[in-house]
Amino acid sequence: MQKLLAISVGNSRTVVGHFQASTLQGHDHLDNADLKAVVQGIERHWKSLDDTDAMVVLASVNGEVADKLLPEIEAATGAEVHRIRRDLPIPIGTCVDDDSTVGEDRLLAAAAAWDALKQAVVVIDAGTAITLNFIDGEGTFHGGAIAPGATMQLKAMHEHTALLPRVAFAQPDGKDPFGRNTAEAMLLGVYEGIRGMVRRLVERYAEHYGAFPMVVATGGDAEILFRGDELVDRIVPELVLHGMAVAARHASEGVDDEAAADEGA
Repeated sequence: MQKLLAISVGNSRTVVGHFQASTLQGHDHLDNADLKAVVQGIERHWKSLDDTDAMVVLASVNGEVADKLLPEIEAATGAEVHRIRRDLPIPIGTCVDDDSTVGEDRLLAAAAAWDALKQAVVVIDAGTAITLNFIDGEGTFHGGAIAPGATMQLKAMHEHTALLPRVAFAQPDGKDPFGRNTAEAMLLGVYEGIRGMVRRLVERYAEHYGAFPMVVATGGDAEILFRGDELVDRIVPELVLHGMAVAARHASEGVDDEAAADEGA
């Protein structure tokens, strides 16, 4: 796999990125409320590849939006669109009740982390939802936990109370453990609540596994939540896109292996 256009359709945003070999050359976060802008972003990244033979891969946790985008992507690129799971398997073993119910984003981030580290790891994805997933030292995905993301929590407090204001998520003032006004109190509660949940869950995973795993964070809120946190070993932007590149590479290697076997026969 030399060039790749990766499109990950999320609950509220679509992330588009293009790869040269295994290096992510650029990416954009685009609001699903404006599908025209999403398609324009896809066209920009496709033109940046400057290669009509580049591979196009689509992953989604939002089937309704992905189905609307699919013909637009085909028209914009003139290329075959390879959908994760339908056309490309996710290269990660699982130990869950039914892996078909696990979001593609969770499995792709796990596949990317395992491919890079080859050791037990907890992957935190801090986006619309907060997900924590554990991958053991053999590269098996064991599932984890899902909780509302920071913006979702703040929105719920505003919409389900009479007096709490609408607040955009940001890092609270780290000098003061007290929220001196309502907005600061809300930010502090969400920020420390997520960090405390993450710490406790990572400790439980370590207790169950018998060793402390590496911890990798990704997602739009990862920098705000975990920058400077000694618990988190790495913050890796766009881990899901990297997982799509891993899936594409594995599929390409499989085709190459089959071709070599045919030639040998």
